[in-house]
Amino acid sequence: MIRILLNGCNGKMGQIIAKTCSYREGMTIVAGVDVADKPGNPFPVYTDVSEVKEQADIIIDFSHPGALPGILKYAVEKSCPIVIATTGHNDEQKKLIEEASCSIPVLLSANMSLGINLLIELVKRAAKTLSGSFDIEIIEKHHNQKIDAPSGTALAIADAINSVLPGGGMKYVYDRHSSMLKRTRDEIGIHSVRGGTITGEHIVLFAGNNEMIEIKHTAVSRDLFAEGALKAAAFLYNKAPGYYRMQDIFE
Repeated sequence: MIRILLNGCNGKMGQIIAKTCSYREGMTIVAGVDVADKPGNPFPVYTDVSEVKEQADIIIDFSHPGALPGILKYAVEKSCPIVIATTGHNDEQKKLIEEASCSIPVLLSANMSLGINLLIELVKRAAKTLSGSFDIEIIEKHHNQKIDAPSGTALAIADAINSVLPGGGMKYVYDRHSSMLKRTRDEIGIHSVRGGTITGEHIVLFAGNNEMIEIKHTAVSRDLFAEGALKAAAFLYNKAPGYYRMQDIFE
């Protein structure tokens, strides 16, 4: 039985993970951490991770980047693997994640969807094949409550494309409203749409002469992110210390 400590347990995704986990065999949430009080959880909830009494085999963090230092410190002290599903980390927080991965297994993903991570692999292959003759644009759509733009997933897609192109020198151009210039070949356009209750949609457009290719992923429910997070936890369990990605699950 894999025992999970759920950081951010009272948030929307935390509650969905808790519900999804209750239907799975071989996994259980032994405790949660959240600054917001919400009665009715089937496990003890603490406002500070230092107060947790239960022993966990792995941590799933679906909270806020600001909570990262505390949960990473706890994970390293307890030698506990951690799945980090938050986005919007600054350079200092990214450095903390890299340092922690020297001591414990860390899996970081901007998007816990298995489909999105498969899309990233497909996009990398397309970018290698079409490099130099196709313009690349990324369009992402999310609900009107999402704070960060562009999404962490859109940036992860752009980074993946850059990683396979010669020199990795493509520049990111956001929304194009601030420039009255023609597009150049060394651009990846990234565009954000916010509205309604859109769970999440990402489109990668390869536009060439007289033809276009679109690779698209649409999330219709947040449940898929919970499934991905739990699959990531199962993958990370008993792994050696290191820095892992969702793409590692496919290998």
